[in-house]
Amino acid sequence: MSSSTTSVGDERYAGMEERKRKRMISNRDSARRSRIRKQKVVEDLSNEITRLRCQNNGIVKKIEEAREGYMAVSAQNSVLRSQAEELTERLRSLISVVESVGCNLDIDDGPGALFKPWHPP
Repeated sequence: MSSSTTSVGDERYAGMEERKRKRMISNRDSARRSRIRKQKVVEDLSNEITRLRCQNNGIVKKIEEAREGYMAVSAQNSVLRSQAEELTERLRSLISVVESVGCNLDIDDGPGALFKPWHPP
């Protein structure tokens, strides 16, 4: 009887060892798959970092170009305003000379119409 009990115990022990071995193999496979997934996530994030850095550099470049364009237009606008003031003053002076000579300019809207040629009388 003890020999049959030993053999049943050995089979049970062998079955437990087999389950333990299968579980260990399964755990190793699961850990390997987990490492592969983690590596893929890291690679994806690295690619995303590279893409976002390139995108950011492009945006910074566009901002700099827009700033330079703004500065150029602002400088040109200042020059044009200065020229407009100078021409307006010269026109007033010429109108004053013409009026002092006694000529009538026949302008219905007065001298203001000459200062705003983009608004027809």
